[in-house]
Amino acid sequence: MSEQQRVGYRDRDGNDGSIAYRRAGRGTPVVLIHGVGLQGAIWQPQIAALQADHDVIAVDMLGHGRSDLPPANATLGHYADAVLAVLDARKIARAHVVGHSMGALVAIEFALAHPDRALSLIALNAVFCRTPEERAAIEARVAALGDGSAAPDWTGAIGRWFGEPVPASLRDTAAHTRALLAEADPVGYARTYGLFARSDAEHRERLSQLAVPALFITGEHDPNSSPAMSEAMARIAPRGRALILSGARHMMALTDPGPTNDALKSFMSQAERTKSSEPAPIDARAFRRALGSFLTGVTVVATLQEDGSPRGFTANSFTSVSLDPPLVLVCIAKTASSCPVFTAAPHFSVNILAEHQASVSMLFASKAADKFAQGAWRRGPAGSPIIDGVAAWFDCYRHDVVDAGDHVILIGRVAGFEERPANPLGYCKGAHVTFGLQIDALASSGGRTMVGAILEHDGEIVLVEDGKGGLDLPKSPALGGVTEADGLIGYLRRLGLDAELGFLFSVFEDRERGAGAMSIVYRGNLRTAPQQGAGITLASIDDIPWHRIRDGALSAMLHRYIEERQQDVFGIYVGDAERGTVQSLARSA
Repeated sequence: MSEQQRVGYRDRDGNDGSIAYRRAGRGTPVVLIHGVGLQGAIWQPQIAALQADHDVIAVDMLGHGRSDLPPANATLGHYADAVLAVLDARKIARAHVVGHSMGALVAIEFALAHPDRALSLIALNAVFCRTPEERAAIEARVAALGDGSAAPDWTGAIGRWFGEPVPASLRDTAAHTRALLAEADPVGYARTYGLFARSDAEHRERLSQLAVPALFITGEHDPNSSPAMSEAMARIAPRGRALILSGARHMMALTDPGPTNDALKSFMSQAERTKSSEPAPIDARAFRRALGSFLTGVTVVATLQEDGSPRGFTANSFTSVSLDPPLVLVCIAKTASSCPVFTAAPHFSVNILAEHQASVSMLFASKAADKFAQGAWRRGPAGSPIIDGVAAWFDCYRHDVVDAGDHVILIGRVAGFEERPANPLGYCKGAHVTFGLQIDALASSGGRTMVGAILEHDGEIVLVEDGKGGLDLPKSPALGGVTEADGLIGYLRRLGLDAELGFLFSVFEDRERGAGAMSIVYRGNLRTAPQQGAGITLASIDDIPWHRIRDGALSAMLHRYIEERQQDVFGIYVGDAERGTVQSLARSA
């Protein structure tokens, strides 16, 4: 193996640091991240087995070997950043990431934070959601370490890892491991072990977002990184698999190198073969934003728990499935705390909220306690809670439960339903939408409309010269399409503004232009930075040139926009230029 090297980098807190590593072999890159108290040299059996076909990089984790200490308040992200620094320094675009024990937590963090840099994830002997008894045992070991001023006693660790007494066939391996432990920096060990002790549930809410192929592998007789833990992680990860090595313990990379190496090579080879035929990893946030362009209704799904108390959550993933028999479905995330309740419930209701019930939507999307105590409800024909005032409801018996990636699909057979003559509450692009207001406002203008837009880009608002020394919003007699000469959209294009219009912000009667004349203002954003000139002014939200805003209605409108933007709760103004009301268009909690 090559001589040890070091890479300097700047961490997420802006502090300078360095990480040490060794590199051997040629081929597809593989990064090996060891467990707490050890060094990159512990991976020698894997390095020997992989270097013929792989560019193997064995790092010294922060606080270990020749790497710098982690900060006192370090997170898993600090450790993952150090691994990223090595890849960046060596200009490695993507690598298989393999971690053992604490190193497995770092590897998982790396794959979640940098999915475009990981070919696959292999987590050996990883911990996940310890039981209260397991947590108490490790907290006792952390307490015994203190501040790291004294070297730990490694006897207990060697016994847990290799057996007590250590079998004769493993004595040399155990002695080598103990020698590496003895070299550990007490402070680095204490800080890292403390993080290891409190991070077992760190990825519980995020594993469902893991984009790369993942293998969770542990030993049959590993008491601290149990088979149940690896199997639980594999169930949550969308592309996860679990493998349990028969008869193996916590240090199976050393005690059972043959089966361990075979598993590593097989999984990485499969990941490399399938990579070219699979689509590129999807940006989860962008995917969610795109899905948000589909206008949906808003529902509250409800059931009764075993003790008879009601339980509910807000959902817009509701649709009909079949008329005969009458079937509907809703989806619930596997990470939701109520998922076990609903997957086991014999019945559930779907309450389609009316347009005045945005507060109900936000209540059931929150973590508030006793949600049903804040409004009236009754039981439906199947026994599920029906919320008063909804636009419609369906009470269902459970028909099927289907596993679907990071969600579960609940299919219900409708036992009863009811609808009311009320407009439903809508949801689109992260906001609640009411339908009646937009339709009525556009229909009532009698063709005498003026349509404008408050367009924002990077904290600045677009204003245009009004020809009289003042400033106004960009506006036209109609909304129109891109090619329509009198349309707002075409006007914005002619100004060189690549705009994305969002929701209505203000609808009012403009009496200065005659009885029945309407002004309609949308809010929106610019996709790209605009070019100033041609009558365009960019005004900072914190420094609007109010002296050039001659129209009192426009001044009041911009003041309201700035205030509601700060609160992230928008409404729609309805009235005239002097008096009106703001109807809520609230963001979901």
